[in-house]
Order: sequence, then C-alpha cells, then structure tokens
Amino acid sequence: MNAPLNISMPAEASKAPKAYKLLIDGKHVDARDGRTIARNSPGHGFTVSRYAQAGEAEVEAAMQAAHKAFETGPWPRTKAAERAAILLKTADLIEAQLEDIARLDALESGKPIAQARGEIGGAIDIWRYAASLARTLHGESYANLGDAMLGVVLREPISVVSIITPWNFPFLIVSQKLPFALAAGCTAVVKPSEMTSASTFVLGDILMQAGLPAGVVNILAGLGADVGGPMVSHPLVEMVSFTGSTRVGKMTMASAAQSLKKVSMELGGKNGQIVFPDADLEAAADAAVFGGFFNAGECCNAGSRLIVHEAIADDFLATVKALTAMVTVGDPLDDRTKVGAMISADHLTKVAGYVAVAAKDGSNVYCGGGQLASNAGQYLDPTIIRGVTEDMAIAREEVFGPVLSVLTFGSIEKALHIANNTPYGLSAGVWSASIDTCMSVARGVRSGTVWVNTFMEGFPELPFGGYKQSGIGRELGKRAVEDYTEEKTIQFHRGQRTGWWVG
Repeated sequence: MNAPLNISMPAEASKAPKAYKLLIDGKHVDARDGRTIARNSPGHGFTVSRYAQAGEAEVEAAMQAAHKAFETGPWPRTKAAERAAILLKTADLIEAQLEDIARLDALESGKPIAQARGEIGGAIDIWRYAASLARTLHGESYANLGDAMLGVVLREPISVVSIITPWNFPFLIVSQKLPFALAAGCTAVVKPSEMTSASTFVLGDILMQAGLPAGVVNILAGLGADVGGPMVSHPLVEMVSFTGSTRVGKMTMASAAQSLKKVSMELGGKNGQIVFPDADLEAAADAAVFGGFFNAGECCNAGSRLIVHEAIADDFLATVKALTAMVTVGDPLDDRTKVGAMISADHLTKVAGYVAVAAKDGSNVYCGGGQLASNAGQYLDPTIIRGVTEDMAIAREEVFGPVLSVLTFGSIEKALHIANNTPYGLSAGVWSASIDTCMSVARGVRSGTVWVNTFMEGFPELPFGGYKQSGIGRELGKRAVEDYTEEKTIQFHRGQRTGWWVG
C-alpha cells in the first residue's frame, strides 16, 4: 500500500486569491452582475484564483468590440511585417514571464511544474512560427487564362473568430490557435476553461503590452452555457475554433451549422501504441508509461491503449509495471513530480469508475487503480489494466486519466483492427525495427498523426488533428494561417470586351 502523499502548501496558500477581470475592447472589466468564479488548486486545495464571470451581456460587448476592431480598426489592414513583429514581441514577453505562467498553470490544473515549463516553452516556439507564416501568407495569380484575362486569388482574414480552449493545456492550446488567427489579420473572442483561465488572462495583458490594438483580442471567463454557447451562435462570428470533448464538439458543430460558420475542432482520442517483438523494447516500455500517464492521462493524445504482440506481452508488461512503480506522483510544484493532481474530484471519481467497471467486466487491474491518500488535493495511482477486450468501455471510450488498457495481437492485421476499432482517430504509435512493419501500420492506421519508434512529440511545422470523431480540420503546420482566411477570386479583363451577349 502506498504511503499517503505529503503535499506542501505553497506561499500562495496564505495569500488572497489572485483576481482577474475580463478583457473587453482593451479594458479590464468586471462582470455587470458582479459574479465571480473561484478556482481551487486541485493539487493543494486552496483557492488560487478568482475570475470575473461573464454572461451573455459580456459576450455581446466582446463581440461588438471584435467586430468593430475588424471592420474599422487597423489590424486587418496592418502590414504582415508589423503583425509579425507584434507576435514576436509577444513571444519575447511570454519568455520573460515563463516561470510565472508555468506556476499558474501548475496551480490551476494540477500538472507538474516541470511539464508546465516545457509547455510554455513550446508555446513560445509556436508564436514565433506563426510570425514567420504571417509574412509568407500569399495568394495566387493566373496569367494562363488568355491574352485579355488575368486571374488573382487573394487570401483575406475570415473576420471574427470564437476560440474556446480546454483545461488540460491552458496556455499551450490557446497558443495553437490565437497566433495564427492574428497572423491572418482576424480578431477574436477567447474563452478559456472556467477551471484554468488565469494564464490566458496573463496572455491578454502580454498582447496589449506587445502593442496589439484594443478589441483585437477579447478574453472571457465563464461557463459553457453562458459564454461558450453564445460565442458559437453569435451572428458576428464567422469561424469557431474549439478544443474539447467529442460530446461538446458535436453540440458546438450543430450550433455553428445554424448559420454555416466555419468550424475547426480538435476533440477526443483513444490512441494506441502498437509494439512488435523486434522493437527496442526498453524504449517502447518507457514510451508506454509516458504515453499513458503524461499529464495524469488528461490528454487527447494519451497513449491510453497499449497494443502489444502476444509473444512478448508478459515480459514487456512486467517491464512497464516496474517503470510505472518508479513514476513520482505528488505535489505539482515539486520539480521531481511526473504525475500531478487530477483536475477535479468529480473527474477523479469518473476515471476511477471506469477502472471499477473494467474490473467488474473481467479485466485484471495489473497495478494501481485507486485514489492515493494525501493531506491535500486529489491524486490517482497510475493504473494498468490487462485482459481488456475490444468491446469494453475501457478500450473504446476516452477515460482521460492515468489508465493504460492492454490488448494483445498476433498479426499485423489484428493489430490494425484493434487500433482502428474505436470512434476516434487522433493519433497512434508503432514500435518495430522493420521499416516494412512501420510503414504498413503507419499507412493502415486511421489517425491524424502516427509516431514511429517515438511517441507524443510535436513541432509547430507539422499539422495536428484527427480522423473520425477526433475532430475536423488541422492546427499548426504551414497552412495554419490559411485556415483563418477566405479566398477571393478577382478577374481582370484587359482591352475591349469581346463576346457580347446582346447584340
């Protein structure tokens, strides 16, 4: 039995919670009805932040500000080089505040501080990459339409964008969306999760400090029904960029469809790592533990299904179990921690419920499976479940916790069948020394990303998104700015018009 976790209280616990106001039209404002949202640190239990709680009135004010900034403000008409300069300045300012932003995300989400630092560093890289794309965005010209005709295709910013982000990667995911929208010349209304809004408000301050005009970015904290819903359905919005659960994504898409808004959605995943006997098994075992338990499994890309060849299953899983026992679970603010706190008590109960149902259905809880005792916060023991069959909920549904389900295969065809036998298609991994095997799996898996002999690495240059119910569209990559544009065709006729219709 694990000894109870002894969580140290940080300095913030003895202070009044940090208060954040809404950002609307370049001003910090309270909610009109005075409501606020208190956020308790899931790793420590004290109130760390308090945000002004927006409602429909604040959504309307933010939309009007974004619309005015697009229609009459300078941002859409600013030279690309000047937009890029502000994005680069933003990246520099984020870098200067990296430690403070990482600490906010660790306190509010429960993620380990070392991991949070890495995420903020990755976000900085994305802002700089978006700046480079701002200067390379271009249209097309066609001089092959005959002597008298020239065709030009322009790319113009799509207008006002609603950006809705989740709680699991608060700063990183807004940085996968907002800088590309800004690079294109759009304006935006941003809603972070009501559980992890602080770092997004800090980003708003950074953008103003970098010189972004008022109204270009507006930030609202609030509940989905009060803020997210009106942001999706608002008539001034032309595009919705959403990251979250597939269930909410479906509702978002249905609402946006009423006015035919463009949607970009990154949703859930049930991602498999397929391990063949000829793989570097030491590296694959470490990646299996990383993929299953990184960010406490609260990750759309989590390698939550370990699909291992039956010839090596027992020995390989013994190694994975031994490595799991070495994973440090505990205080998110401790640099040694690998797995921090679960986002909320309700979510921990939900994840533990999946484990209990799997055990009841005949699976074997190979290790872990229970809540860890602690003096503060909520923590779940990293869990491995063997004896899983494809029809079980634990094998098909997104658990979103530190739970690794194990399935076995005997042929490459069976491995692919298992990998594809879910409603999701976000990512997958394959481990083998054979290039033929790796290529066969990479080509056969229905997912937006396939890692070969590695797992869950990312780069701004590579597009990210999913097949099936894992989403619509892609983020990042060289076309990321284009996603926030419309194409306009202009045809120029030279000389006297010919081919009269009348006469």
